[in-house]
This record gives sequence, structure tokens and C-alpha cells, in this order.
Amino acid sequence: MRVQRCKGMRDLSPEEMKKFRLIEGAFRDSCLKWGYEEVKTPTLEYLHLFTSTGTLTPAMLGRVYSFLDWDGWSGERVVLRPDNTIPIARLYIDSMEEQKLAKLFYVSNAFIFEETGQKTRENWQCGAELMGVNGALADVELVMLAQEVLSKLGISKAELKLSHAGLIRAMLLELGLSPKERDEIFDRILDGDSKALSRVKPKGKEPKMALDSLLKLKGKSSGFLKNLRLQLSYNLPGLEKPLDDFINIVNLLEVLGCSYQIDITSSRGFEYYTGIIFQFFMGEEKIGGGGRYDLLIPLMGGKNIPASGFALYLDRLMNLIKPESSSQAKGQKILVRTKLDKPKAVKEGFSIASRLRQGGYVAQINLGVEGVAGFRWTLDVKEKAPQFILTDHKSGRSFKVQAWDKVLALLGEQGGDKDSTA
Repeated sequence: MRVQRCKGMRDLSPEEMKKFRLIEGAFRDSCLKWGYEEVKTPTLEYLHLFTSTGTLTPAMLGRVYSFLDWDGWSGERVVLRPDNTIPIARLYIDSMEEQKLAKLFYVSNAFIFEETGQKTRENWQCGAELMGVNGALADVELVMLAQEVLSKLGISKAELKLSHAGLIRAMLLELGLSPKERDEIFDRILDGDSKALSRVKPKGKEPKMALDSLLKLKGKSSGFLKNLRLQLSYNLPGLEKPLDDFINIVNLLEVLGCSYQIDITSSRGFEYYTGIIFQFFMGEEKIGGGGRYDLLIPLMGGKNIPASGFALYLDRLMNLIKPESSSQAKGQKILVRTKLDKPKAVKEGFSIASRLRQGGYVAQINLGVEGVAGFRWTLDVKEKAPQFILTDHKSGRSFKVQAWDKVLALLGEQGGDKDSTA
């Protein structure tokens, strides 16, 4: 009898592995240059890791690979990991929680059962998790990192769709629904039911108007959100905080020249999302996504640590690229510092960091919690002259300059060997 491959699993041929390694290499290269560190977690995890905190929707829990791991006369029920973020949150709680900031990335597989066996049940992901910092700048960093990887792979036409879990949860609360009803509707939205909100019958005139406005919230400008805030925040103050967060994020994306589509009903993902949800599409196919999950770590028994992350779906990206040679670089570390309330400086800071990475340096955007330890250089970006202040922490000297090419020249003159580590 001819031995067959397990249903829903796939082999990777030499040609497919070239694509796999190309994607993996581009992703690792970008993550390392943005200051992220690689981790790996076990393929097997205890089932209660995914059930005790309500981290996965019921539909996802119904599709996990679960079995008893016998140990003498008793055993624990374990699963093939259905998600990568939850195990990394466990890793963080186990051994990294004392760190003020953890910037982690992985290339791992995840397993979800699919009844027909026609779709893959083992899916490979490239993901990054940012733990220990909150705010729009951190969320935007993840979006820009994901877009940089896609750009390196020649995928320039991916559509970015934005939604906000906090706004959806606040809206469900304003609708006067019971906790059980809110959870059920939120889970259906995250499982891809885009019409779940439209079937809700609001109790009262204001919630109905708010729901109608929310369902129509589709556009490519922060003006849509600002108009919604003006309409709703007075009568429904519970929507004010998530709307402000959403507006701050899209404002920064606009400053950075990032195209996006606001679509509140496009939310799809995990129950642990609490803030922005972003997804990347090529046509109708989702090729990646992520969001903020500030409650996940405390729900799992850890400290009150904010976090956000994303994953790119390696299997789907393989269908979109051509295998080419890829190189990795690791250079001296430069911390690029700017101020959130100075949008021109923020834009210039992201632009300069990108050019530094292209030149072989490790350029990390300051998120407000990093110290200078471990960085050979800091580059402060201002809106007014002098626009750049470059500090060499090896010699203790600082240089005030106005032109970008002078920054590069100083890096070379002061021993900025980009192919060596600090």
C-alpha cells in the first residue's frame, strides 16, 4: 500500500524551501535591525493555557489538536499550539517579566483542524511581539515593520485594513447587552462574521445612531474617525477613549505616508485583542495581521504588562514571491530618538532609521522606555535646527548637524563600522 501524507499537511519541495528561506531571511533581517530578538516555544503546550483565560474564541478552541500526554497513571491534556502569541506570553511571564521592554520575534508553525482536509492544518508564521510598552507609537512600529518585510519581498500592493477591538467592545457595552451577549457577538466578529454587529437590535435612540455610524465607518482618512468622535462622544462617553486611540494611530500612519482602509467590520483575530487590529490583504486573501492585547499577560497570571504583535502567514506569502538570493546584516546599534508630539520629527525619524538599516546599521526607534545602554550611538531628530544630534557613547562626543549626509559621514569618521557589533 502506498504511504500517503497526513490529510491537511504539506511537504515543501526544494523550490518551495527557497521561497520559505527567502521570506524567513527577510523577516529575520528586518526584525534584528529593528532591535527584536528571536525566540522559540515548544510545539506542545497544555490545553488550559488556551482555555483558562478565554484567550481563544469558542470556534477556534473547537478546532485544536488535543490529546492526553500520559505520565504514569495520570496525564495532562495537551495541544499542538494553535497560536504563537499565547506561548510567547507564557515564555515572557516565565522568564522575562522583569525586563522593562521585550521585543521578540519568531518563525514557527501553528496547527488548526480543518474538516475537509483540503486546506492546510499546519500553518507557518513569521511574527513579532512587543511587550512592555503601550501607545500609538508602538502599534505603528509593528505596522511599519510588517510593511518593510512585505516591501523587501516585492509585495507592494498589500492592502492594510484597520479596526479596533476596544471600540467594538465599548460599542457593545453601550448597546445594553448582557455580558454573555457581548462576548458571543465579539467572538463571532473575530471569527469572521462581518454582519454580527448589523444583526444587533440596540436599546435606545443614541446607541442605534452610534451603531449605524460604526457600521458605516469605512474610509481612508482619520477624518472619518474624528467626525464619528464629534457625533458620539458627548452622548456616549464610553467610546471616547478607544476613538482617541484609533485617531492617534491613523494620524501617525498618515504622517508616515502609510495607506490604509478603515473598516470596523473587518475585525478578525483573537479574543485577547483589546486595541487596534490591523490586517494585510492581497485581494481577498489575508496574508498577515495583528493587534494590541494589553489584557493577555495579566489574564495569564503575569503582571499588568501592555503588549501588541503581528504575524505574517508564510505559507500564503510563498505563493506571491519568486525565489531570489537574500542576505542578512547585523551592524552597530543606533537609537533614533524623537518626540511623539512633533509629527515632522517622527516622520523624519522613521525615514532615517529605514535608511540606516538599508546601510547595514541596526536602527531602533526609541519608544520612550529604552535607555542608551547597549547602543553605540543615539541620533536625536528635531523639527528645528540643528535637526540632528549624533552622540557617540564610545567616545562621549556629540555632534550637531543639519544634513543627513553629514550624519553618515560622522558615523564613518568616528569608527562606525556598520558590519561590526557594538
